Amino acid sequence: MCGIVTAIAKRNVVPVLLEGLRKLEYRGYDSAGLALVADGELRRLRACGRVAELAALAEAQQASATLGVAHTRWATHGVPSERNAHPHVSGTVAVVHNGIIENFEALKAALQAEGYEFASDTDTEAIAHLVHRKLKDAPDLLEAVRRATNELEGAYAIGVVSAADPERAVVARRGSPLLVGVGEDGMYAASDTAALLQVTRKVIYLEDGDLAELRRDGYRIVRPDGATAERAVNLSSLAADAVELGQYRHYMQKEIFEQPRALADTLGLVTGGGSASPRHFGVEAETVFKAVRRVQILACGTSYHAGLVARYWLEALAGLPCAVEIASEYRYRKPVATPDTLVVAVSQSGETADTLAALKYARELGMDLTLAICNVPESAIVREAALRFITRAGPEIGVASTKAFTTQLAAFALLTLVLAKLNGRLSTTEEETHLGALRHLPVAVQKVLELEPQIEQWAQRFASKEHALFLGRGRHWPIAMEGALKLKEISYIHAEAYAAGELKHGPLALVDKNMPVIAVSPADELLEKLKSNLQEVRARGGELYVFADAGSEIVGSESVHIMHMPEHYGMLSPVLHVVPLQLLAYHVALVRGTDVDKPRNLAKSVTVE
Repeated sequence: MCGIVTAIAKRNVVPVLLEGLRKLEYRGYDSAGLALVADGELRRLRACGRVAELAALAEAQQASATLGVAHTRWATHGVPSERNAHPHVSGTVAVVHNGIIENFEALKAALQAEGYEFASDTDTEAIAHLVHRKLKDAPDLLEAVRRATNELEGAYAIGVVSAADPERAVVARRGSPLLVGVGEDGMYAASDTAALLQVTRKVIYLEDGDLAELRRDGYRIVRPDGATAERAVNLSSLAADAVELGQYRHYMQKEIFEQPRALADTLGLVTGGGSASPRHFGVEAETVFKAVRRVQILACGTSYHAGLVARYWLEALAGLPCAVEIASEYRYRKPVATPDTLVVAVSQSGETADTLAALKYARELGMDLTLAICNVPESAIVREAALRFITRAGPEIGVASTKAFTTQLAAFALLTLVLAKLNGRLSTTEEETHLGALRHLPVAVQKVLELEPQIEQWAQRFASKEHALFLGRGRHWPIAMEGALKLKEISYIHAEAYAAGELKHGPLALVDKNMPVIAVSPADELLEKLKSNLQEVRARGGELYVFADAGSEIVGSESVHIMHMPEHYGMLSPVLHVVPLQLLAYHVALVRGTDVDKPRNLAKSVTVE
């Protein structure tokens, strides 16, 4: 959630630290700060609000150093304020930290008993004091941090510098993402590759428990016991312009319009005349999939909605019972575990704390048939699972997920075809028909994007509303849920989604002229049922906004606004129908003047519980 940048180089690193923080703004934060070591002294700058305010402060003070750490904070322990902003300092030591230290109260009490004074409400300050205490006896900063981290319980990624040891920076991770960048003029570390593209594309993905000592001329990685570890240096395929806005006003808008390309890249393995092959999920996938008798999907937020759509596909086409659970709930209950269950963990970042913990919990219960669907190849969830499917959405910066969602749906569609084929439920003709639909999907989505001018007009009507109701049926009910989530995330309009058949069981009481009702209305087997539900809304004076397929025969009127989708898309219709809901949320937020890419109180990568 928070962002870390660490740098030690042969040049002034302040511009590198600040630019790195700018690239991490998408992760969500409420304050920012940096600590610099120069001329044997430790200097700290902190500011509430945006990185721009910290940059202005650094410029005003002419800050310069060849060693430093920087951080954007998303509040967990302690309210957003300068006193709680990172870095936290103890004597000559400065620490930045992502994650939550679960035993910080015990550590704090012990440190206070030794005379350490705490100036913040954070758990991070305990790390700073602990490292400072260890540094009194340790030969260098790396050893001090190693000894300190062995006493920490919980998840963390940390960056540490000390004026008493100015020739090195130390970083460490357990449960929170952190990578090292190998530059020509120095060494760097960050929470995300995007923060380091300005200086290098050579990155090292640290594993859980790793500590890295960074020097101007090299690095060293050790394990918690002090043993040296070797980690591969990877050349990131991410280009610097991939995280630039270009012609778009916001990252969310850019990412909505990148969906045709993202889908084409994700489905590249099957668009060139390939088949629904298990090998797309790993070399051992065919053996694993043949043992599968049921599916358990674990996810959070938008990824959870993708799983809900997949349940309809997997049960109808592959004939496999499927359960979908919110990861944060699954990890704390006692589910019935069966070894023939395929556990699918879904995450854009691959570092979502609850999803990772739920996946590990499922494995502890004896369910070892595991699959990760993720956008980040080197992420923790991908490494934890036996099989993986990497969506190729590219970097997603906007907090409200768009292209990650549709590429997850594409991955689930391919998984469904593979499992259906292995179960003898998919003929050669049916396989080719479904694969043809997948190949055409990017073009179909591009046509939907052409509805944007009409959606902008609808957004003008929505902007003054404070509540909205979304309706869907069957596999489009989760799409209604996703539409409601997008609207509330970035416009702050309260929105709820219901299976349309549930209207008369309570939600209908809310319907009046001030409660717009958005209906996802494809021309499928449930269309006539949905039409009846819409009549219930009209009879109560509600105003309807209907996303309908051609041929739906829903009649428009003064209170019934209809937008026709370019084509009906059968099983894959959810992929098309979510796109106008994304655009609607985006344009409503524009009219209301909210911060589209960085909505209040939210973070992109939820790496804490």
